[in-house]
Formats: sequence, C-alpha cells, structure tokens
Amino acid sequence: MNSQPPSMNRETALRIALAARALPEVGVGRLLDILHQRIDGELNEESLQRVTVTDLKTAFASADGEEDGEDIGIGLPALKEAVRILWGEGVGDDLPQPEVLDRVPEGSIRVAIASNNGERLDGHFGSCLRFLIYQIGLDSLALVDVRSALETEFAEDRNGARAELIGDCQVLYVVSIGGPAAAKVVKTGLYPIKKAGGEARQILADLQTVMAGNPPPWLAKLLGVSAEQRVRFDRSDDEAAWA
Repeated sequence: MNSQPPSMNRETALRIALAARALPEVGVGRLLDILHQRIDGELNEESLQRVTVTDLKTAFASADGEEDGEDIGIGLPALKEAVRILWGEGVGDDLPQPEVLDRVPEGSIRVAIASNNGERLDGHFGSCLRFLIYQIGLDSLALVDVRSALETEFAEDRNGARAELIGDCQVLYVVSIGGPAAAKVVKTGLYPIKKAGGEARQILADLQTVMAGNPPPWLAKLLGVSAEQRVRFDRSDDEAAWA
C-alpha cells in the first residue's frame, strides 16, 4: 500500500492527517499541496510550527480563486483547530502503552479495537486514529500493540489498507463499518463486531465470558473447538449488527 512520502516521519504525517480531518471537506492530499505551497523545504514538526491561520486561509482562498479569503467555506474555528494540531498540541498525549508478552498464551486470540481516545472503543473503521491490539485468553488479557492508522490516509484503497494493518488479528470491534469495508475485513480473515462503544477492557472481559461459556461457532472455531463440540449459537445484536 502507499504511505506517507519517505521524507516525512510518523509524527509529521499524523499531525497532517489529523489536521485534514479538522477541516471540512479537505482531504490529506489537498492539505499536503497547501502545506508544500506555504513551506519551503521539508515538512517536519519544526516547519509545521511555522504555519499560521492566515497562511491556511490565504492558501485555500488562492486555490479557490477567492482574493479576500472570506468565501473559502472553511470557518475560522476549524482553521484554528487545524493549526493547533499542526503545531502538535495534544497529539498523541493519551496513547496507552502496550506490554511485551514473554509468550502468547495457548488458546488465546488477537482482537483489534477501533479507537480515537485512550483505551476505548470509540472509532469508526474508516476514520479511527488507531487500532488497539489485544491478546486475550480465558484468563488473560493484554494490550500488545497500538497501531496508528495514519499511513492508511495516504493509501489508494484506505479500507483495504486498514484491513491489512490488522490482518494478524481474528476479531475486530468497531462503532460502525460500511458494507464494502466489512467485506474487505472478512476477506482478510477478521470477524467484525459492531458495538456502541465503551471501555475496551470491559468489552473484552465480556468477550472472555462468552469464550468461557458457550461460544458461537465462529468463535469456537478460533478457539480450536472441534465441529462436534460447537454449540449452535443465536447471534446477539452486538455481533450481527454489521451484517
């Protein structure tokens, strides 16, 4: 998949991707063009801190053929928020820290959770900032990775790139996911589950309860339960809502 330009580090790319989201109907590609016009040389944390609200307003106005910059369709609050993000204020401050496992617990599965804040399920598949990766067993639960989704902002197939990013997982929790994106997720080998949101560890604790009881066929298969042992399961709305 395509990623950010090789001269741009992850922090710089993250700021640009987040800033683009703060600007109505402005994609990463357009914001990159604007920044290249306003910044001489390399885009990095230092050069982004020189960008001002006036810079963005003037650049968007010029691109749209507006001389006075008053009719660019982007409000001042959005421009201020974008500049704040480009300067790095508050970016990455709430990232949870993963732990290193000495070994992968036998019978455990890997679960991805779409997240924007802390250790919470609160992200949509196509727009979440990151995926929290957990290794869970019947009596074990560990956050093993935090994967930024910023590279996928630069991919031609964003949904496909996001599915590949978590392709080593078996289960995916999201607040929402569209039909075409769900198809790509399933093709990658993940089982997507839509849920309204909440604390990630509580959601996974609930999943552990299901694992220890009568797991549905798809989960029983992941846990290595033979077909003869699998119990017929009537899907709950949590697990079937995406279909």
